[in-house]
Amino acid sequence: MTPKIINHEKIHLRQQIELLLVFFYLWYGIEYLYYYYKFRNWKTAYLSICFEREAYKNENDMSYLKRRKLFAYVRGE
Repeated sequence: MTPKIINHEKIHLRQQIELLLVFFYLWYGIEYLYYYYKFRNWKTAYLSICFEREAYKNENDMSYLKRRKLFAYVRGE
């Protein structure tokens, strides 16, 4: 695993902690279904999920989690 992938997954871990794990997966699934219905493309749906947008946007910034604000995925950070 590369540092980039590890950082991406650490961002997801922080998201999961904020939403108490269960709500993360519930939100993730609902958002995926919404975007899949909207775009009819699994990859576009996956990349449109707010959690993935935040993780991909910041995966190269190894210090991102030190300054990340709570619920950053809602604000599109």
